[in-house]
Amino acid sequence: MVRNLLIAALVVAVVGTGYWGYREHQEKNAILIHAENNYQRAFHDLAYQIDLLHDKLGATLAMNSHASLSPALAEVWKIASEAHTDVGQLPLSLLPFNKTQEFLSKIGEFSYRTAVRDLEKEPLTEEEHKTLEALYKSAGAIRQELRNVQHLVLENNLRWMDVELALATNDEKGDNIIIDGLKAVEKNVDTFSSSSEFGPSFIGLANEEKGFVRAKGRPISKDEAKRIAREFLGLKGTEKIKVTESGNGADERFYSLTIHAPKTKGDIYMDVTKNGGYPIWALNSRPIGKPEISLHEAANRGMAFLRRHQFTGFELYDSTQYDNVAVLTFVKSENGVRIYPEAIQMKVALDNGHVVGFTARDYLSSSIPRPLPKPTLTVEAAKKKLNPHLKVMEERQAVIMNDLQKPVLCYEFLGTLGDETYQLFINAATGLEEKVEKLESVEPNYR
Repeated sequence: MVRNLLIAALVVAVVGTGYWGYREHQEKNAILIHAENNYQRAFHDLAYQIDLLHDKLGATLAMNSHASLSPALAEVWKIASEAHTDVGQLPLSLLPFNKTQEFLSKIGEFSYRTAVRDLEKEPLTEEEHKTLEALYKSAGAIRQELRNVQHLVLENNLRWMDVELALATNDEKGDNIIIDGLKAVEKNVDTFSSSSEFGPSFIGLANEEKGFVRAKGRPISKDEAKRIAREFLGLKGTEKIKVTESGNGADERFYSLTIHAPKTKGDIYMDVTKNGGYPIWALNSRPIGKPEISLHEAANRGMAFLRRHQFTGFELYDSTQYDNVAVLTFVKSENGVRIYPEAIQMKVALDNGHVVGFTARDYLSSSIPRPLPKPTLTVEAAKKKLNPHLKVMEERQAVIMNDLQKPVLCYEFLGTLGDETYQLFINAATGLEEKVEKLESVEPNYR
């Protein structure tokens, strides 16, 4: 009797284990099939988008009407963005495919910037037309390579999961058609990206980030960089400071400093420009204790810190508390005009009021021309461009960067609509609505 019960229990256990294993296998297969379907969809969508991109670029070359060209370029931007998204959904984290992604980003950036400007007043230049021709040519080559891969995938019933496995295990020795095909696409893109066919206007987009134009003065030495760091951070002089200079390939030469004080629990990191010795950024990694000062007091100390280090003409724009730290943003102000691109961010510890984070990168990189322009419109005329339901609380003049990354003088309005607060910028010359942002609710302060 006992023997029969044991046998029955064993049979039930074996059957149960088998059923559990079968369910596990089925669930695993379902997950793999779902992932494979997503990869297949993303790849075929990518091939379709590149096909469409090539056709749309060709259509823009044939256009002569500015009214038709702007929406056509906007469509190119949309397609390039969707293609970029499709690339990001493929299992290519271990396969260098950054040139293709960069190429799609450049197409999107070029087409967007051209589409949003007034082509009646600023028509395409000869260089921009050459850029479009080069983009059309390269999109055609990429399209052909993707079509070849697509044909082989469909003909041989290839799986993207095999690609992911091959990349993860570095097993690329076999005839992996997908990997070989995508490498051919990347090589093609690299050829066109480095080609002079793209012209100066396209190269300008890639190199748009300006250097530290405000960092003027003679080159400083490593010892001078140490002295500047000690003065800026209020150090005692007993700290160990390691200084390294940026490589020759860097756009701007600077010194990176790592500062260690034996009695502290965290190091301090800082970058200083080689020309003039301007602090770029600094970060103190020490642990922050419980708050002892308010957000308001932290803002006052931040402003005093700026004045003490000859950063004059700034006003507080934003203050927020995160845990035990005040995060502050100061912007340059001249004759009541806020210059938002010239900003300095700062972190102040609420346990003792010391600055534990600082960055002047935006300020040092800004090249807003002076004197600032005068508004063409009156503030009353600018107000008429606003939503009539908006209740205006504050108004001022401000300089911002528009979608073309050009500085524009605007009227800035702070207003409420329902329970929400909005910040709006109306171009002071044209009356165009340059930017609208919904402001977040104010964080609680410690008093």
